[in-house]
Amino acid sequence: MRRTWTRTALLLCALLAGLLPLSSATAADPAPEPGPAQAPASAPASASASASASVSAKESTPGTYTNPVTDGVVDTFPDPVTIRGKDGYWYSYGTQNPVFQTGGEQGERMLPVLRSKDLANWEYAGEVFTPETQPEWHRGSRLWAPDIRYNDGHYTLYYSVPGRDTVGGATAPTPTGPWTDTGPVLPAPSGCPTGGIDQAQFTDRDGRTYLYWGSYDILCVAEMNADRTRITGEVTKVAQGRRMEGAFVVRRGDHYYLFYSDAGCCDGAYSGYQVKAGRSTSPTGPFRDDEGVDLMAPTSKGAIVLGANGNRWIGPGHNGLTTDLAGQDWLVYHGIPADAPDLDRFPELPDRQLTRRPMLIDRLDWIGGWPVVRAGAGPSEGPQRAPVTGWDAGGTFAGGSLDGWRAEGAGTGGWSVADDADSGPYATHGGGDGAAFLVTDRSAPRDLRAEADLRVTSSDGAAGLTVGYRDPRNHTTVWLDRARGALVTDVVVGGRSRGEQVTPLPASYDWDSWHNVTAEIRGGRMSVEVSGDRLRDAVAAQERKLPGAAVGTGAVGTAARGGGAAADNVGAARLHEPVTKRVPEPATGRLLPGYGDEFDTPAVPGTGPGSPWRWLRGPAPGVTADGGELVWPTQNGELHLNNNTASVLLRDAPEGDYTVTAKLDFDPAQPNQQAGLLLYADDDKYVKMTHSALPLNRGGGTVLDVSEFGKEGGRPTTSPPTPVANAPMFGGPTADTMWLRLSYHHDADNGEHEVRAATSRDGRAWVHNGVWTLPGDERLQTGLVSMNKEGAVAKFDYVRTHRSR
Repeated sequence: MRRTWTRTALLLCALLAGLLPLSSATAADPAPEPGPAQAPASAPASASASASASVSAKESTPGTYTNPVTDGVVDTFPDPVTIRGKDGYWYSYGTQNPVFQTGGEQGERMLPVLRSKDLANWEYAGEVFTPETQPEWHRGSRLWAPDIRYNDGHYTLYYSVPGRDTVGGATAPTPTGPWTDTGPVLPAPSGCPTGGIDQAQFTDRDGRTYLYWGSYDILCVAEMNADRTRITGEVTKVAQGRRMEGAFVVRRGDHYYLFYSDAGCCDGAYSGYQVKAGRSTSPTGPFRDDEGVDLMAPTSKGAIVLGANGNRWIGPGHNGLTTDLAGQDWLVYHGIPADAPDLDRFPELPDRQLTRRPMLIDRLDWIGGWPVVRAGAGPSEGPQRAPVTGWDAGGTFAGGSLDGWRAEGAGTGGWSVADDADSGPYATHGGGDGAAFLVTDRSAPRDLRAEADLRVTSSDGAAGLTVGYRDPRNHTTVWLDRARGALVTDVVVGGRSRGEQVTPLPASYDWDSWHNVTAEIRGGRMSVEVSGDRLRDAVAAQERKLPGAAVGTGAVGTAARGGGAAADNVGAARLHEPVTKRVPEPATGRLLPGYGDEFDTPAVPGTGPGSPWRWLRGPAPGVTADGGELVWPTQNGELHLNNNTASVLLRDAPEGDYTVTAKLDFDPAQPNQQAGLLLYADDDKYVKMTHSALPLNRGGGTVLDVSEFGKEGGRPTTSPPTPVANAPMFGGPTADTMWLRLSYHHDADNGEHEVRAATSRDGRAWVHNGVWTLPGDERLQTGLVSMNKEGAVAKFDYVRTHRSR
């Protein structure tokens, strides 16, 4: 198994940042009491599948989980998204794939569904369509990249139909179906010059809904109609980049965050997928990265959320997001295992090699206003501290009784338990003029996250989430007040209100369906959100400071006023402690002057006696050393599989770990011109960080300047290894003058070279990429190139090598 890049430093930082469990004695929060399990959407298609459908993952150690969380359940689960159902379970949905291949099943499952009570241990729960139930309009197409939402009393699944270059929709009364087709969501043409796939829906606080979509290489957004079945109105391009896809939008404070993946999901061990983000103050943009670069700018982008770190996980990407009961966000995504990156070929797709992409989860931190996984440590392997999926106080009424709850206030006899097919048992109140409370016998913590699923079916009714409850005269209650059409928070101390705060709910708000209400209290400040699905797309939010007399421990529960109030999944947990500092990025130590060059002599390197440089297929035509720069016109040469015609300038690299940096001035004028830095073993085994000009796939002639971190080597799953060329990751924004960096680590335990890239536009602030690995059986050399197409000039100011630290 591979070791994480700079593993000792990262492990130490991870422990300090709370990334790893302190000991095996760390207790898990109590498991929730999910409602009755829903039947699978369809019966398994074969005996082997039937056996697989009943298998759950191996149970994690209490308080921990280990990636992939789908291990032992399904072989692969690409493009996952997750929602917490109204029955108390979490559900995940994935791309059509052969998920039971190791169980002997040769076919695929169409949008497979998994279920979990704790986000760590999963079981198979069915599939959305079968060959018999697949809608006629998209028969013959595989179905990809689902997005799940709960709105207006039902679940809506949006999914990609690549065979028709569009998005489909289906609704269901429960997370596992039965599913009703609602037809294509996008018109033909869609109005976006890109692939009509990889969609995600988002609901804003004014009730307006949006659909984001696009793949290879432009992302677009459009508003949706009232029932969320079609886009309507103007289509806006919000982002562009090489192989950009997989949009997912959340709101946090005043900003909308657009998550996306780029660089290629599905090339096995050569997948350069990464998750990045941009943010905006509008759902339609402009979105910018953490250096202020517009995501529509013709360059690569920064704000990297997640990338490979040198352990077993390659190409992590295509994310969703979920939030645990303590308020901690988690990124849900897929990753490719280095030890088994490819699935077996099967009869339905005999000429296509599918990549194994199981589901992973990891903690998502918000540091300095930007999302990053595990404070920058990247994908996890080995036991990690598990999400909080049990409350300190609260419950789900799954037992069908009010045991463990006490009724106080008005109408204490009005509480009862009802039932529906989705949520299972829930609490309801018969009505009355005064406020009725149903609260836990146990107290909740002082700093907490409380939540409840609430609905109000009577025009004069109100349903509430109450926290810090001591008695009917002392409590803080968050009301969904139908008579006022509003979210209302009220702090009552000594029988007197300390002031209501009223936020109107959208006119489109469906009072008869469940909505999730959350209240987070930290240090006397309360944040409240109302959403349909807990996916960080609240339709209403409030912030308020609580008076000192209202701050402290107390019961949690639900409240009712008037008729038609109902509540489920009511509870509170200790609020998570946010991680506020990133793990350290690679840093340089002492300069190694014997392994660099300032290019301050008139002799072209590699042409005079005693030069530490040497040319492969050179000297390159037109290269000169002038005024402290190596001036090198691009040439019509390649380093691509068998087309190895480019000149390469090489010199020895030091032993041990080191970082090599080149300062480059380069302004390519047309596609496929590139120049930059290599760590080179031979023409078929190297990594590079170059400033490259590359065309968009569907960009109408748009050319991007990108930081291209690529590698060439052999595919490890073929014998002998089949050469694979230039698998890319894309780094930060480019500039005419920029700094390129490759940090080398020798993984002696596993016999591998590990290389991490970084770029800078000022030589001080760096955007760090993920990690590429190569077999460590040959020594790497430092190299420079200026190649692919004539017409541009690269000027290297220096190459400097430092000891890594």
